Amino acid sequence: QVQLVESGGGLVQAGGSLRLSCVASGRTSYAMAWFRQAPGKEREFVAATSWSGSNTKYADSVKGRFTMSRDRAKNTVYLQMNNLKPEDTAVYYCAAGGLVAASAASSFGSWGQGIQVTVSS
Repeated sequence: QVQLVESGGGLVQAGGSLRLSCVASGRTSYAMAWFRQAPGKEREFVAATSWSGSNTKYADSVKGRFTMSRDRAKNTVYLQMNNLKPEDTAVYYCAAGGLVAASAASSFGSWGQGIQVTVSS
């Protein structure tokens, strides 16, 4: 089992940047991912990295703007979000599970509490 705690969310203007962090404790040899959920919408995949960090995948909607990275020494994953758009507004969730960079929420068994990101136009 792994416990996940997100930080770094907040309010930013369109075109701005934020960096989310997710610290993992407990067993940490898992693939990690970021998902998001906007009001009235289903949770959607944002980015994922394999347990080794050698493979990272992104949703088409964030490709070229978001970068996911992993610091294994700190048991932390990051989501650098640049050129933010109002449609990026959502609660962002960190997830852990499996070994590969999957995009299905069912691949991840552990979830953080979520953190709000709001992008104003």
